[in-house]
Amino acid sequence: MRSPATYNRSTVSHDDDALTHAIRRQEERLARDPGSLAFAQLADLYRKAGRTREAAALCRDGLARYPPYTTARLILAKALATEGDLEAALTELAAILETSPNDVPCHRLAAEIHRRRGRLDEAVAHLEAAVRLDAGDRESRALLGLLRATPPAGETSGLARVLGDDTFATVAFGTLCLEQSCLEEAAQTFTKILRKDPANRAAREGLELTLHARQRRKG
Repeated sequence: MRSPATYNRSTVSHDDDALTHAIRRQEERLARDPGSLAFAQLADLYRKAGRTREAAALCRDGLARYPPYTTARLILAKALATEGDLEAALTELAAILETSPNDVPCHRLAAEIHRRRGRLDEAVAHLEAAVRLDAGDRESRALLGLLRATPPAGETSGLARVLGDDTFATVAFGTLCLEQSCLEEAAQTFTKILRKDPANRAAREGLELTLHARQRRKG
């Protein structure tokens, strides 16, 4: 029997091979018909392969021919966000929402980017839109609860009640909560700091680490 590590390596290798094959097929398709919409699929494959600059360049070239193609614009926004160009990504998302205000994936990505920038009110607004448009979006609903820092009625821990005192709204206390795996309390601490100081880099990083830890806990 293969060990879990061997199995994981085999799975990753298989996935990489499949992605490489898919990229090759799309490149050939686009080469046969350079004016087709296949550029968006290829750009998304580039993005998934970590070739984000190529993905962005391909999207921009295609959008110069097909400006209304919102799928390609969303892929461009994702590539830009991965590259760390968050404001440019938001510009692309704003262009999508101007014509397609009910685009749920767009709202989700906008929420993520605003959150990474420390702009929690904007992130909450986009999450509220996502939940309103897709009642089954449990992940957005859960994130909304964390960013609002409002634990469900009857589930407020003693530690959460302590956080009602601004004295404990510090990066050090949030980090301590995170280290002790008190993720809801850590999120509440970091969001409280960010509502007062969106530019607080340590709080932004702490919140992202908390959300990643939450995702790992969910498996």
